[in-house]
Amino acid sequence: MDREFAVPVDAFILHLFDDDSVLKSFDGYVLAKAGDKEAALSLIGRNVLPWLVSIKHRLPCDAVYVAPFAKEATGDNAIPQILADACAIVSGGEVDMGIVQTTRVFHTGADPMERLMTRPMFEGEVVRDQSYVLVDDVTTMGGTLAELSNYIQANGGKILGIVVIVNAGRDKKFSPSKRIIGLLNERFGDEIKRIFGIALPALTVNEANYLVGFRSIDEIRNRCFKARKEIDLRLRSKGIVKVP
Repeated sequence: MDREFAVPVDAFILHLFDDDSVLKSFDGYVLAKAGDKEAALSLIGRNVLPWLVSIKHRLPCDAVYVAPFAKEATGDNAIPQILADACAIVSGGEVDMGIVQTTRVFHTGADPMERLMTRPMFEGEVVRDQSYVLVDDVTTMGGTLAELSNYIQANGGKILGIVVIVNAGRDKKFSPSKRIIGLLNERFGDEIKRIFGIALPALTVNEANYLVGFRSIDEIRNRCFKARKEIDLRLRSKGIVKVP
């Protein structure tokens, strides 16, 4: 499924920290990241819940809060789903458990090109015309949330906003400027979509800013070739032989 829909320009973006160093310092972080729900619940309750309460007025009560979590969730990061639960409780909204990520992309430690080349896919029921708020623990390039946003919009849902603990992207927005998209279109035309499966207007601001640094499509193809080898080496170091 190509990414055709951009995160709406009027979607709100709320985050607590600008980098993940504080999050990683919290007690229970390693266990929560490895899938321990009790550790994630404790981490969110002690360190994030007061922030959510302080921004309660910005959390819509008529929205469904949805986090990217794996279909086979054992051993997967437990923080996003607990954060979605907390957002729903604080706001009086609902939480979605039916939309799941069907592919694990192992973005931890990946560079921008590797992230662009390993797009997550989703499945599950989307309620037509329902308003959704996307929730995650950390966003860097914004690709995972952009894919979740695309999936929901492609199936008739609406995106109101995004809530993350850490927004580690250089640019904290999600939507690139028309000028950058114009430059990418002039320089590369439809090649970006052919290579990555992402329409130019659906790129996040940090993805677009990264790609505009390349002078030619051949530079991008060469970097993709190198990234495939890097992905394989990185996954093999984790005991994962086949790239998902």
